[in-house]
Amino acid sequence: MTPPRPPNRPTRRTVLRSLSAGTLAALAGCGANAPSEADSESGSEPPSATTGASTADLRPDETVELPANTGTNTVAGDTSWDTWRYDGQIPGPELRVREGDVFRARVSNQLPESTTIHWHGVPVRNAMDGVPEVTQQPISTGETFEYSFRAEPAGTYFYHSHVGLQLDRGLAGPLIIEEADPHVEYDRDITLVLDDFLPGPPQMPDASGGGGSGGMGSGSGGMGGGMMGDTRPPYEGLLINGRLPSDPPSFSVEDGERIRMRFINASSATTFHVALAGHEMQVSHADGRPVEPVGVDSFVFGAGERYDAIVEANSPGAWEVRAAALDGDEPPAKAVLRYGNSDDAPTPVESTGQQLRYSDLRALSPVDGIDSGPDRTFDLTLSAGGGRSYRWTIDGQTYPDADPLRISAGDHVRVRMTNHSPVVHPMHLHGHFFQVGDAVKDTVLVPGHMGEVTFDFIADNPGQWLFHCHNLYHLHAGMARAFVYE
Repeated sequence: MTPPRPPNRPTRRTVLRSLSAGTLAALAGCGANAPSEADSESGSEPPSATTGASTADLRPDETVELPANTGTNTVAGDTSWDTWRYDGQIPGPELRVREGDVFRARVSNQLPESTTIHWHGVPVRNAMDGVPEVTQQPISTGETFEYSFRAEPAGTYFYHSHVGLQLDRGLAGPLIIEEADPHVEYDRDITLVLDDFLPGPPQMPDASGGGGSGGMGSGSGGMGGGMMGDTRPPYEGLLINGRLPSDPPSFSVEDGERIRMRFINASSATTFHVALAGHEMQVSHADGRPVEPVGVDSFVFGAGERYDAIVEANSPGAWEVRAAALDGDEPPAKAVLRYGNSDDAPTPVESTGQQLRYSDLRALSPVDGIDSGPDRTFDLTLSAGGGRSYRWTIDGQTYPDADPLRISAGDHVRVRMTNHSPVVHPMHLHGHFFQVGDAVKDTVLVPGHMGEVTFDFIADNPGQWLFHCHNLYHLHAGMARAFVYE
């Protein structure tokens, strides 16, 4: 629960850079620092898991220890499970850093398997991207790896394991890079990490879509089994900040405050429909990037997407935040926005009202250099693989046995995707932001049933960069390619 703000505490509007010297920080992108030759050579050996790479030139403003370990976590008053987590928490600790600062994260692996961390959405140098066997050697059990980055640009991001199915064990946490000069006024912010709850070890499905305990099976949301309909794992519930809806997190606010709500979809296989009872949400950021504020009652976002929204606290009482799975039948995840000492039962969401569309988003800082025609164009088909194995493909190829998408530094790259499956795919590009319509993002939902999405980006961050579906099971069934700088 977030405590109420003391009456004499300066507001976020009046003190924009009021982070304490001891504030936890997170690594972030290093757009101002050119990668070294070792970072950007596509054929170079990934850096060692014990030494990191090319960090000597970055003097950290702070260093944080971030162990990955096992333990027991509680998701409701009477429900606990043995899981994997960062620093003993589900989700992992909220890491905050000021825009422009350099942070070093020492990740010690106390898990029974090798691991890495990917800093989702931040255009880091390639060697710090956390993709095993591509940008780094996995961190073996008992070893430590140091990630160092400059914290820019500002925004709402998150960090998570990029090894196997470890994300679906709970290995994710929020990463907040504070703006030096935000374009919206607010008094303080709260972070809501949405996730799906799988109490057993995750498993890949078989060709029919079925699996063993912890494999794919129930919760398909009526989509049907097998490859054509796909299924989701047998989730036992949906979480906000690690809590089931039977024991939801509560956020205390004061009448008259402006609250910035940071929503992060850190799930492995869930598209959420989010709504807040009794208040309008002014969406101010998409995937961390500022947009012209747009008033909505609800929004849909896929795995890997983030939205920030400003909420005017002008309706005393207690109000429900609800996040329902579009592709599952679990009870919606919930949180409570509670004014002062109100002990009212939360007023539920009764209507999702005006829903955000991508076409509503207007980036304040569009991608530079895409006004003319592209230098490289890729027309990609997203589809189920068919056959006797569970596969998802891009242009009929499954990663890692897929041709690289070759680009050169400075290229204006255009990607057109057509979804030949009935299943939505949240497609995520590492190391770059792209422009889709008038929005700047790093993850975009491609609708099923021949849905089409086109985005453009500038090749300004040399290396090897994964491009993949952020449905964890689709990714590990092959729905990925790599953009490789020539």
